[in-house]
Amino acid sequence: RARIGRLTPLEAAARRARGALLVDIRPAAQRAHEGEVPGALVVERNVLEWRFDPASDARLPEATGYDVEVVVLCLGYTSSLAADALRSLGLSRATDVVGGFRAWAAAGLPTR
Repeated sequence: RARIGRLTPLEAAARRARGALLVDIRPAAQRAHEGEVPGALVVERNVLEWRFDPASDARLPEATGYDVEVVVLCLGYTSSLAADALRSLGLSRATDVVGGFRAWAAAGLPTR
């Protein structure tokens, strides 16, 4: 976590409003149980790297380059590890949300 500049939910929402991609890496069962963030890009953790690596043939259209800002969201600790993994691929602007989805919801940010 010391290698990434983590964001509060309000900071993450502000970055998202300026064009950052909010990426929910939680499994389907967690999203069904806890809820979702409307408009968040869902990319489960087990496929995150190859879906965001701009050099991958299987990358998402949103993976436009190494300068894309990705804000990862989960329930707990996984998002920090995922953001660091994206940084190791060269996505230097990858980060995560402190407190994850529950903190996002507790801050009164949109969920469904």
